[in-house]
Amino acid sequence: MLYYLFEFLEKQYNLTGASLFQYISFRASIAVIFSTSFSMLFGKRFIKFLRKKQIGENIRDLGLKGQIEKQGTPSMGGLIIIFGTLIPVFLLAKLHNIYIVLLILTVLWIGFIGWLDDYIKIFKKNKKGLKGKFKVFGQILLGAFVGTVLFFHPEVTLRTKAKSSINKIVTSGTSTVEKNVKASLTTIPLFKNNQFDYYNLIKWSGINRKYTWIIFIPIVIFIITAVSNGANLTDGIDGLAAGSSAIIVFVLAIFSFVSGNINFASYLNIMYIPNIGEIVVFISAFLGALIGFLWFNTYPAEIFMGDTGSLTIGAVISVISIIIRKELLIPILCGVFFIETLSVIFQVSYFKYSRSKTGVGRRIFKMAPLHHHYQKLGFHESKIVARFWIIGIVLAVITIVTLKIR
Repeated sequence: MLYYLFEFLEKQYNLTGASLFQYISFRASIAVIFSTSFSMLFGKRFIKFLRKKQIGENIRDLGLKGQIEKQGTPSMGGLIIIFGTLIPVFLLAKLHNIYIVLLILTVLWIGFIGWLDDYIKIFKKNKKGLKGKFKVFGQILLGAFVGTVLFFHPEVTLRTKAKSSINKIVTSGTSTVEKNVKASLTTIPLFKNNQFDYYNLIKWSGINRKYTWIIFIPIVIFIITAVSNGANLTDGIDGLAAGSSAIIVFVLAIFSFVSGNINFASYLNIMYIPNIGEIVVFISAFLGALIGFLWFNTYPAEIFMGDTGSLTIGAVISVISIIIRKELLIPILCGVFFIETLSVIFQVSYFKYSRSKTGVGRRIFKMAPLHHHYQKLGFHESKIVARFWIIGIVLAVITIVTLKIR
């Protein structure tokens, strides 16, 4: 809203300094500062309110050290992240941008599902919360909506460069060197000719190109569901999910900025996506909200994010990755989520397999997800979190390096 106000003041009254709001870098900087400050101030009051109302987490007994002390810790902290993100976005972003609209709807939809799960756990005293099939159904609906918008909406366009020198690309603009292409392309990391058309997956069947959505939308559904649940599984010890997510989101901000800037995109020889730069404002607000929440979530946590936060974080990260066509980098960038998810899959699969063969279920890890395995080994959770953050930082650097290594 402030963006539109200052745009009006600049056009009508030529107000000095109003033009600053035209710069994404300026609005992104304000967004991260405002979001961090708001999340810390709102978070403090929110925690006091929850404690006063005695609204706390019901901890399941997993036999972990320090678990009893967490009983009664306020939950639903994901609301801090949601409000800390949306308020700066409404103030500073171009709300008519299709990508901003898509991300706002993602936060509201998946945030509601997570909130409903936490509400059932806390207020209805049902430790299982919302049934898993309902959560997955909600994620599928979101994925179908996001995939449909990204494939069919007229404002969603990609530009792929024809063979030419960088100088020619930069100076000649879009008329001779670039062409608009349909939104079924993505980027394959570490390859020179790194643009992949999802149509190739069904090309052999003879289906017309316009039906590429048949494969594109299911892929989007799978990615959103997988990453959202991966973030949910990672949220098991103080600061792990929020800190790991902040690292991931920072990298996504870099990718979004260079993908939305024709000069950087041309220099790096990556796909240029018109109007995508605006989501840097959203990502900055999201990053600030995560940092502000982390202030209260580090060990010993004063509040848990609950499914309100973890499901929302995973969904937003996945949608951003798909929007900027970097979804194939998710296993690297979101490596912590990926490893945590794989540990659960391997644990459950091996347990069922061994039980069917021997009658006795065996385990690969002492407990899954993986962070609980290290807790069982006697590592303090703050050390586990710090080391997972280090792994996340290394994976983030590797992800950034793929911009140049091909």
